[in-house]
Amino acid sequence: MTRSRSTSSRQRRTGTAPVDQTWDDRIIRGLTPWKWEIAGLLLFVMAIVTMLGFLNVTRSGLLDPWTTLLRQIAGWGVLPLCLTVALLGLYLVIRRLELQFTFQSSQLIGIEIILLVTLALSHLFFGNGLNGALLGKGGGLIGWALSEPIVEFLGPTLAGVVALITVAIGVVLVAKIGYGDVVMWLNRSSIKLLIWSDEIDMEVAERQAQMEQARLAQSSRQNSGQDGASVQSQNGGMVVIDRSAAARAKELSGGNTQLPPLSLLDEGTVLNLSEDDIDEKKRIIEQTLSDFGLPATVTEVRRGPAVTQFGVLPGYNEKSGPDGEMKQYKVRVGQIAALQKDLALALQVSRLRIEAPVPGRGIVGVEVPNSETKIVSLRAIIESEAFQKVDSFLAVGLGRDVSGAPVATDLGALPHLLIAGTTGSGKSVCLNAIITCLVFNNPPERLRLVMIDPKKVEFIRFNGLPHLLGKVEVEGERIIGVLRWLAIEMDRRYQVFEQVGARNLQEYNKKISRSKDPKDKKMPLIGVFIDELADLITSYPGDVERTLCRLAQMARATGIHLVVATQRPSTDVITGLIKANFPARASFSVASNTDSRVILDSIGAEQLLGRGDMLFLSPDASAPVRLQGCFVSDHEMERVVEYWQVAKGEDEPEPEPVIDETKEESPWDKMIVRSNYISERDEMLEEVIELAKKRDSISTSFIQRKLRIGYPRAARLMEALHELGLVDDPKEGGKTRRILLSGEEDPLGELLDS
Repeated sequence: MTRSRSTSSRQRRTGTAPVDQTWDDRIIRGLTPWKWEIAGLLLFVMAIVTMLGFLNVTRSGLLDPWTTLLRQIAGWGVLPLCLTVALLGLYLVIRRLELQFTFQSSQLIGIEIILLVTLALSHLFFGNGLNGALLGKGGGLIGWALSEPIVEFLGPTLAGVVALITVAIGVVLVAKIGYGDVVMWLNRSSIKLLIWSDEIDMEVAERQAQMEQARLAQSSRQNSGQDGASVQSQNGGMVVIDRSAAARAKELSGGNTQLPPLSLLDEGTVLNLSEDDIDEKKRIIEQTLSDFGLPATVTEVRRGPAVTQFGVLPGYNEKSGPDGEMKQYKVRVGQIAALQKDLALALQVSRLRIEAPVPGRGIVGVEVPNSETKIVSLRAIIESEAFQKVDSFLAVGLGRDVSGAPVATDLGALPHLLIAGTTGSGKSVCLNAIITCLVFNNPPERLRLVMIDPKKVEFIRFNGLPHLLGKVEVEGERIIGVLRWLAIEMDRRYQVFEQVGARNLQEYNKKISRSKDPKDKKMPLIGVFIDELADLITSYPGDVERTLCRLAQMARATGIHLVVATQRPSTDVITGLIKANFPARASFSVASNTDSRVILDSIGAEQLLGRGDMLFLSPDASAPVRLQGCFVSDHEMERVVEYWQVAKGEDEPEPEPVIDETKEESPWDKMIVRSNYISERDEMLEEVIELAKKRDSISTSFIQRKLRIGYPRAARLMEALHELGLVDDPKEGGKTRRILLSGEEDPLGELLDS
């Protein structure tokens, strides 16, 4: 008995006793889950009582010393401090409820930072030194302790600046403003400032031009020409003012919308290579060729962003002829090309490409990778003379060649581009650079974009761009509908060209610009970008290849241009029919020389370095050119997209009647719904409707004979016509039924619209 009692007391002391042994254990264990609520209630009550005593609402012998002490410590800051403690206590009391807000520790820190800095500032203005702090004026002793050292060390002006910065930090913590939000706000503000400054510059320039024109017109009305140009003799010279210059500039810039400034794009880095390194590589190349009995000399060096091309001039070997005389024989180009792996071993590089010979030059090019690859910025290409020489709205900057020279091309002259390369080689970056370049130089009224992204992650950042038709399409069924809509849009444009008598989009827009009918509007160019063709070909082989080839064959004259990329350049993806209609191709690093032959009809792409290193084959070139592609960062693309979003919001362009496009609905949505409706019933439904438009009555047997189908299918088509309300109710004996349809109606369109 004694042992059991001692065991129970030991269990109680160690906390291992059963729950129902003592009443004090039951009380403690019952209160433990609610300890935070109890603490919060105590904090809330204490804070409220302190606030009432501080405001002299209630007085007591115990409360007065407490409030006097707090007044000396914090001054007027007792009120917000007590309010904060009361809110914290209230939060602890109701924390078990499902609250609609969340409270983080960083917000509490932000509130305290704001309170402390405000106490310091209030002491500077109302504290009157230490004596005032002891009387509870200003921020009390806390405000005095925070403000006096800072003012003594920094001075009043700089101390105020530091205080304001600290308050801003506290506001950021309370409002939970992240770094991305601040950057986004700064970007939008800078874009609005750029637009505002451009508008001011335009207004000032127009006002000065009007004043100059008015002054010259007043003094030289007699010399006014019929073409609207005023001519005046001034200081012995002729001053000519062309009043149509502003209209041509407005048309070139795409209406009232201004093109983005170059400051939205980042500047590139300067390429610096060591001369000692170049000389050492030249010596190694000449020595290696000489060791294999192939005398050659490096005559020139061309430095590029990723590789350096050494121009090797083959030498001569002396051999004895049949008569014993020594003769000189030229070293064959094929002998130098066969030493590709030996040169790579001597130069200690992973990959090396030999171009034998370099087109148009009498040398063999040995392309050696640089120790460091320089990024090619899009801004440097746009500012280059090569880009300015491309007189086209569809000018595209591709990158820099092995000599570092910028390379640009006209997408309208290609007229379509096929891109291939392994994963991570730079295909998506190249597509983003092309899209950014086109958007950077064209307003939405002149260029519209269609983006197809089966991978669902590459083009999403362009959603919301005013140039975009609809949205970025990622679903396979909708992608097929988009391609079919493009084919229908192409046919519609050809019909419009036939009515006007124009051969292509450029001639049509020129004729429409001279028309006085306000209903006549120019048609925009359409750029179609497909990021992954292999997935579409695998999932929908017939529809994709057939529609894509038809667009590539005929869409050039209508202003529709395709840019297609794939990571699997095999013959089942890039078929012969697709290759025949895509003469312009760009290949990044591929897995084998077989893939290189498929995309470029020659080897060499398997030796590329990746990360933007590519071979570009132009339609008018005999051999591909090696380039380092442009790199456009995510921040650059976001800035360009934000610029157009802000510009469109301030100056909304007139909608184009040629493309029925809204923010909520893509122009191909109705066609996709129509195709789905027909596929659920019968593919011949449209043929039956067209057949019914030409007659007054119709029967099942008539449908069977005309379409050469079986009776069950013809009966189902007749039931579909009855569901659409196009024929009378069924009659006995399968007699003919009256058609309730005129030749101009579109029952499917009316049904889907309703």
